[in-house]
Amino acid sequence: MTKAVALLGRLVVLAAGLMLYGASMAMILRAGLGNIPWDVLHQGVADRVGLSVGTVTITVGAVVLLTWLPLRQVPGVGTVANVVVIGLSFDLVAPHLPDRPGLIVAVPLMLGGIVLNALATALYIGVRLGPGPRDGLMTGLVARSGWSVRVVRTALEVTVVAVGFALGGTLGVGTVLYAVGVGPLIWWFARLLRVDRAVSGQTDAPVPAPGGRAAAE
Repeated sequence: MTKAVALLGRLVVLAAGLMLYGASMAMILRAGLGNIPWDVLHQGVADRVGLSVGTVTITVGAVVLLTWLPLRQVPGVGTVANVVVIGLSFDLVAPHLPDRPGLIVAVPLMLGGIVLNALATALYIGVRLGPGPRDGLMTGLVARSGWSVRVVRTALEVTVVAVGFALGGTLGVGTVLYAVGVGPLIWWFARLLRVDRAVSGQTDAPVPAPGGRAAAE
């Protein structure tokens, strides 16, 4: 019974973390000052195909998850939940936020989104129920190529940002602030929540998943 209760608690924290992650993505994107790296791609694809960003996030996550097969990565329940819940949460929250407001609203919306994203990442990684699909792709490539985490992650994110920007995704100061600030924030929240060992165990540095996700994205 104790183990069942503990697992239920972890599942609740996982769901909360993933829902907050989707909400943070919506805040950053709606601010219009630059997206999370993977969301530059998601937004660009969404604008081209006429689907919601949340739907594209789910679709891209599922496609990325398929790349795990040749990389021999094993998904967990958190991995599958990551694919679905973040996109649904984004589409639920985004319509209720202002779209590209003036700076007096956009700046705190963007900064609040970055802080919330870090908290959400620490929550869902901390329960150790499986990495996000984008993080699994990264760690799989690291294992198969022998390259460092930073090299592989940088190559992936530069690629998705370039493709997303070419498709019309928003790249700006928010993208830079996220890249610089989210790692230290995740580490701070991880230590506050006492899940720093789980977070640092995912990579050689505390980095987001989704969307990039430490994401995971």
